[in-house]
Amino acid sequence: MRHDAKLAIRADLMQRIDALAAQGGHLSVPRIHDEVDQIRYTARAFHFDALERLADTLESALSVNGHGPVVLSYLDLMRETLARDIEPAAMPLAHIAAASAPAQLRA
Repeated sequence: MRHDAKLAIRADLMQRIDALAAQGGHLSVPRIHDEVDQIRYTARAFHFDALERLADTLESALSVNGHGPVVLSYLDLMRETLARDIEPAAMPLAHIAAASAPAQLRA
């Protein structure tokens, strides 16, 4: 039962990340902060530590850089981390660099 609950939470988090990514540049920075903060809070509560750290880093990046391609890059990393349930430190450095590139460069 506990495993089923974690799968449901993982699916909910994935939907939140996808919804945020789908809205792209149409959200204000404060709204993105709120959405990412909710993701971070849920990730912390259910011990998705890698996702929590990425959400925290995205919030910090938003504070410094505002709105831009960095948001979609972090959302991609968050989605991949959640899907694989791995630690970012375990990801190859080249993969992180590629995922951090602006979306138009990755296409």
